[in-house]
Amino acid sequence: MTAPDMRSLIDEARDLFDLELTPQQADQFSIYARELIAWNEKINLTTITEPDAIRVRHFLDALSLVTVIGFDPGDKVIDVGTGAGVPGLALAIAFPQIRVTLLDSTAKKLSFCQHVADTIGLQNVETLHARAEDAGQNPAHREQYDVVVARAVALLPALLEYLLPLAKVGGYCVAMKGDSAAREVEESKRALFMLKGEAKPLAEVHLPGVEQTHYLVTVEKTARTPRPYPRKAGIPTRKPIGF
Repeated sequence: MTAPDMRSLIDEARDLFDLELTPQQADQFSIYARELIAWNEKINLTTITEPDAIRVRHFLDALSLVTVIGFDPGDKVIDVGTGAGVPGLALAIAFPQIRVTLLDSTAKKLSFCQHVADTIGLQNVETLHARAEDAGQNPAHREQYDVVVARAVALLPALLEYLLPLAKVGGYCVAMKGDSAAREVEESKRALFMLKGEAKPLAEVHLPGVEQTHYLVTVEKTARTPRPYPRKAGIPTRKPIGF
């Protein structure tokens, strides 16, 4: 299968996000798209399978994180519930000097992500097969990351309990959200207080050809998360803080 042409990402990333990509990075995105389409025929990774839609709704959407976060060399980033590697793999391609951990509870999805990383020669990616609640209580991962990201994982009051325990004090969590973003932030006041996070103003993301506005919810980790959090697997979703 021929890899879809992703060279237009170079101009789009520059025009939309002031982000400079090289032709080599565009080629890596092309191979990523090719493998995503091929593997999706075997395992359910995404409902977005057209090359143009992959470019916009996966890759540009992932790169939009640069509008709220500066990625510095040596930063440790973890993508919680990475699925097909969005946004984590895209960030690893765009910023080869950061370290990206892709966390998911489904081994097959991580196998795909590792395959892509190996195929395109990424040296800055590792996978973590675990539930976020368990990773957040593991000393190897608890409060170890400069940036914690997630897309389409859970409603924000529950999601914050997955994300904030993984962030360093002074680090940031970014949740990629749709139209419900403002309401979810309002519903998360208790969770933010308990988990030691401070929400920043919402950032809007407008993608070419996409009618819906996307939102980035950025939360700064202001102090160490109390030891009881995250609670045992499944509890944050069944009984979010404040509900």
